[in-house]
Amino acid sequence: METNQSEIKDPVLWETAKKRSGFKTSLITYLLVHALLVAIWFFTGHEYFWPMWSMLGWGTGLIFQYIGAYRKPGVLSAEKEYQKLKSKQN
Repeated sequence: METNQSEIKDPVLWETAKKRSGFKTSLITYLLVHALLVAIWFFTGHEYFWPMWSMLGWGTGLIFQYIGAYRKPGVLSAEKEYQKLKSKQN
């Protein structure tokens, strides 16, 4: 059985791609659910804006998911810490 070079995936890039795809799915779900909640609020008297609590809670999680998927390796990077430890070992 031949192994095609294009079938071999870089594990780091594959993990990043999965995180970004997961974020996009979560964002679309967030927008659809909250559009529905705002519509329910609007058509049921729209006095107290109760959907904001769901927006704030879920939105906070979404922000952290975005940071995990799109931030550049920085202070909290496992790769950076690994390189520090490796350089100290030598």
